[in-house]
Amino acid sequence: MRDYQLAGLNWLIRLYENGINGILADEMGLGKTLQTISLLGYLHEFRGITGPHMVVAPKSTLGNWMKEIQRFCPVLRAVKFLGNPEERNHIRENLLAPGKFDVCVTSFEMAIKEKTALRRFSWRYIIIDEAHRIKNENSLLSKTMRLFSTNYRLLITGTPLQNNLHELWSLLNFLLPEIFSSAETFDEWFQISGENDQHEVVQQLHKVLRPFLLRRLKSDVEKGLPPKKETILKVGMSEMQKQYYRALLQKDLEVINAGGERKRLLNIAMQLRKCCNHPYLFQGAEPGPPYTTGDHLIENAGKMVLLDKLLPKLKARDSRVLIFSQMTRLLDILEDYLMYRGYQYCRIDGNTGGDDRDASIEAFNKPGSEKFIFLLSTRAGGLGINLATADIVVLYDSDWNPQVDLQAQDRAHRIGQKKEVQVFRFCTEYTIEEKVIERAYKKLALDALVIQQGRLAEQKAVNKDELLQMVRFGAEMVFSSKDSTITDEDIDRIIARGEEATAQLDAKMKKFTEDAIKFKMDDTAELYDFDDDKEEDKPDFKKLVSDNWIEPPRRERKRNYSESEYFKQALRQGAPAKPREPRIPRMPNLHDFQFFNTQRLNELYEKEVKYLVQTNQKKDTIGDGDGEDEEVEPLNEEEQEEKEQLLEEGFSTWTRRDFNTFIRACEKYGRDDIKSIASEMEGKTEEEVQRYAEVFKERYTELNDYDRIIKNIEKGESKISRKDEIMKAIAKKMDRYKNPWLELKIQYGQNKGKLYNEECDRFLLCMVHKLGYGNWEELKSAFRMSPLFRFDWFVKSRTTQELARRCDTLIRLVEKENQECDERDRQARKDKKVGYCSTTHFPPFALVFKNMTPTKRPSSSSPAMDSPMQTPSKRGRRDGSAPSVSD
Repeated sequence: MRDYQLAGLNWLIRLYENGINGILADEMGLGKTLQTISLLGYLHEFRGITGPHMVVAPKSTLGNWMKEIQRFCPVLRAVKFLGNPEERNHIRENLLAPGKFDVCVTSFEMAIKEKTALRRFSWRYIIIDEAHRIKNENSLLSKTMRLFSTNYRLLITGTPLQNNLHELWSLLNFLLPEIFSSAETFDEWFQISGENDQHEVVQQLHKVLRPFLLRRLKSDVEKGLPPKKETILKVGMSEMQKQYYRALLQKDLEVINAGGERKRLLNIAMQLRKCCNHPYLFQGAEPGPPYTTGDHLIENAGKMVLLDKLLPKLKARDSRVLIFSQMTRLLDILEDYLMYRGYQYCRIDGNTGGDDRDASIEAFNKPGSEKFIFLLSTRAGGLGINLATADIVVLYDSDWNPQVDLQAQDRAHRIGQKKEVQVFRFCTEYTIEEKVIERAYKKLALDALVIQQGRLAEQKAVNKDELLQMVRFGAEMVFSSKDSTITDEDIDRIIARGEEATAQLDAKMKKFTEDAIKFKMDDTAELYDFDDDKEEDKPDFKKLVSDNWIEPPRRERKRNYSESEYFKQALRQGAPAKPREPRIPRMPNLHDFQFFNTQRLNELYEKEVKYLVQTNQKKDTIGDGDGEDEEVEPLNEEEQEEKEQLLEEGFSTWTRRDFNTFIRACEKYGRDDIKSIASEMEGKTEEEVQRYAEVFKERYTELNDYDRIIKNIEKGESKISRKDEIMKAIAKKMDRYKNPWLELKIQYGQNKGKLYNEECDRFLLCMVHKLGYGNWEELKSAFRMSPLFRFDWFVKSRTTQELARRCDTLIRLVEKENQECDERDRQARKDKKVGYCSTTHFPPFALVFKNMTPTKRPSSSSPAMDSPMQTPSKRGRRDGSAPSVSD
């Protein structure tokens, strides 16, 4: 290991000893994989920790991870968890078992598909290679990785910041959710209000990142690595390319000149970029069928002409070439070209299987390999692959994100490279590609300010104005000529011109980074204009119009009319103009949600229109007709007042947006909570909303699709009702304890899970009782801020969706427990009532026996009988005995 790699290993060991997660963010090609494997080997050999560890990486790098583990630390038992369902089932049953492996190496896709199997383990280390894949905290991969139980997390990435600071926060939040819990707070920490705060903010950024992030550059640590030289080679367009480029601009000229939607402009930009690459990417452009390879494959694209000149020169000097493109269909065209020219090659794109990837990389890198060219898609082949046996990188087209292109270049410019690496970036002159490359250079310059120097850049995706400027660039050149602009210059001359242009661009970028004190992505219009003598106060209106307007080309038309006849008609003096007829009134737009009396308004409108039409027809009639139409009366005064009143009764000021807001508010609060509904309505008073709600309640059946609307409202109201039931159930549960935060018990029965303990569930229920059901963000923050879970990484990394699911599970248990308690209370009251009856009243049979106590039989001469048994003798037996119970 080199000195800086040993220093990196010691840094990783210190992180482990201090119980801290981190980001190894060395520049691409400095041996991050080796340093990570060395950490696992150190834990195995010196600490006796055999794992299990999990490495999650791009599919194209899994083979390299397995080889490097076997090469540098063969004592680690590594399992590659990848394959079809049958193969994965075999690995799960036989290899991925406790005690049978130390390191599980799998891909991002497998981590998502096999999350159930992987969640069975409590991992010692989870290592994510190319960790910028989890830069979006809401992505499925990021959510899945947070599900796994682990003691430590390590992120490996050569590009920790690709677009904006929020992505850096996402990585830090994954590592340390209790510290970096709020993106808003993170952004507030690093807001720069002026130039005076710059130094303080830089120090603050370094202070925050230093414990968690290690970043070294090749230029600082790897002095023996040969340099990398990038050259932009500009080339013209063929006649076919110009034809398609012009057609694409003409097709959407109105959208471009009017400044259409960003999505529409982005689609136009992609079509123009396809045209710059090769016109055969469009359906029907290639002659055929049958489709044949030949010189037409080269001559119809300027970049292919340039490539055809460049490759023989590189072949002659014994270089080996990597060709990157974003478009896999272009790789198909390049593959046909290479077969036509007889060059040996390998290929990797997103559809290449894992075994085929490893075989292609091994075939290209083996000593004495005859493979001259490696075709790679920028996204699939630009991550984690070591192709240091090549010394030439050709970027056939540039990615929107310059970090992706840097990843591609560093497949060759890495440790083990013995030659100077040359990067040739193809660019079609006077097209959208020039602006794409300009923006990429500017973005790279600002990225350097953020991580290398600690300065902050508010970087965003390409916006509508930038897209418009890119699409409009060079349109005048395309429309002015139909001829090919491909030159016959020698390749050496083309390279020389490219070096000059690249040097000029680098110089301007250097000046730009010195002047970039605003820390934001400004409009690129002034990026390359450094003329200090220009007058700021005098705008060039001619340039302003030309930059924002594309003049359509003049259409050639055949003359199909007689000039003399035309001027005769034009100069002929016509009849005097007729007096203007009275305008027919226009029926206002009456929407169903405005609740007008449309039937009556239509009747009045039709009557008014008929009268005006009949009046106009009478003026135009010449002579007497044979018959007269029925006379139509105009609207009388009462009808005119009725019309005005009907128009006032409707809700003419309510727009579709107001209506949709009202419906959503009804779903959220219920139809009876007028005050809450009114709080959601902009520009509407509570009285207006009250009046509209009353009319809506009576006349909602007049709405189109009213069934769906009412169904959604009732669904929302049922959720409100259910929420009230839940809060009552939790409150009932809390009332059974003096201090529920300490004493609350949950009757799990057979449904107790393994992930959440009773302390966590108790805290969850108490917080829901305090915050209310549905406030999941507040609940998530409460878990992260509570000292009870300071070291419980599993609980602190739960998402709001997972907390909501757990809460629903506990609520079902609480409701079941409440139901059982109610049943026991009812039974107890019933038993108490029965017991009371048994102690205060005689049963019927006992009463009979009580009344049948032995007494002396009265004589016939006795006076009137007072006791109940003193009845006439006919009720007794003949023998004088007492009557039995059956009697």
